[in-house]
Amino acid sequence: MLKYDIVVIGGGPAGLAAAIEAKKNGVDSILVIERDRELGGILQQCIHNGFGLHEFKEELTGPEYAEKFIVQLKELGIEYKLDTMVLDIREDKIISAINTVDGFMAIKAKAIVLAMGCRERTRGAINIPGTRPAGVFTAGTAQRFVNMEGYMVGRKVVILGSGDIGLIMARRMTLEGAEVLAVAELMPFSGGLTRNIVQCLDDYNIPLLLSHTLIKIKGKNRVEGVVIAKVDENRKPIPGTEKEFECDTLLLSVGLIPENELSIQAGIKLDPVTSGPIVNEAMETNIEGIFACGNVVHVHDLVDFVTAESRRAGENAAKYVKNKLKKDGAVLKTQPGDGIRYIVPHVVRSENIEKNLDLFMRVDNVYHNMNMVVKVDGKEIKRIKKRHLAPGEMESVRINKEDLACIYESVITVSLEREGA
Repeated sequence: MLKYDIVVIGGGPAGLAAAIEAKKNGVDSILVIERDRELGGILQQCIHNGFGLHEFKEELTGPEYAEKFIVQLKELGIEYKLDTMVLDIREDKIISAINTVDGFMAIKAKAIVLAMGCRERTRGAINIPGTRPAGVFTAGTAQRFVNMEGYMVGRKVVILGSGDIGLIMARRMTLEGAEVLAVAELMPFSGGLTRNIVQCLDDYNIPLLLSHTLIKIKGKNRVEGVVIAKVDENRKPIPGTEKEFECDTLLLSVGLIPENELSIQAGIKLDPVTSGPIVNEAMETNIEGIFACGNVVHVHDLVDFVTAESRRAGENAAKYVKNKLKKDGAVLKTQPGDGIRYIVPHVVRSENIEKNLDLFMRVDNVYHNMNMVVKVDGKEIKRIKKRHLAPGEMESVRINKEDLACIYESVITVSLEREGA
């Protein structure tokens, strides 16, 4: 049996940042396990720029951002295994993994960091009626084909869903010479960042059809067209609003799901809203010594925030291995209030907060001119004015440790209030 102090599952931006931070905090015995043929995760196919503005104060492409961490990982001498699939994780932190070089491996870890990222919702997850022709891809699959494998997926494209990958692929397909006819979005607001709507749709005159959905795919061997209709307030298609688009390709950008099959096997409790593990201030799950970070916990819109969160997980995994993570003291629970869908972390042990506590959350709708109000046991400790809030853009609130003086089982709530209310 192989033995390591810390095993990081996933060699994408989250796993790399966690492993590097654990090493910097004095743990030498670290293994990173990655199922792909190279480190860097999804960043390797994200050849557009816009990464690193927070982390490095410069604009980088996905591969450039990943390379900075890969170089650091190698310079620090952190061990990693590629093309390696983790089969399961036991509660006693024994990992079963397999690859073509080592065969089957049993790996015993003192601490585990889960950094498996997320996956796309597929056609099967959203029940689109119609035939099953060639030419239907998730946006991320199309991105890999075009950017890494060198294949063009189609010439006349319709995109369902306005998540960031879908918006970026609208621009990418246009730059490759395809015609993007429309982006249809079920909700009355986009699921992506405002900057991506401007740079990827508006700048290329690609229409964004809000409150629209796909009701039929046409074609037997290859996509020949799609039918899109407007939806009512219950998200049901309105008869008589159908529009037919003649196209050969349909890209699906209908949401991302944290990759948590391994977490479930290990007995980790998941948040029903995020579909990711319930974590505390140290990014530790309900199983002691198993940490989680990045898109496996909740889907981020910026990789810079993934890096910051994963550093916290790596640092605390190192503290756990060295028995420096405190388990006693007051415990606070976070609770989303009006307008807030979820808050991460879910549980806070105040003894482990050094100076500040950062809470991350998403709102449930588009709002303008609101106050974000933070309360501990009903007492207001912070109020932040927000001119614009949207579900596609993650929000964060920083709280001082002094404001967390509380009794055991206190509750931190974050809610939205209209200005002047």
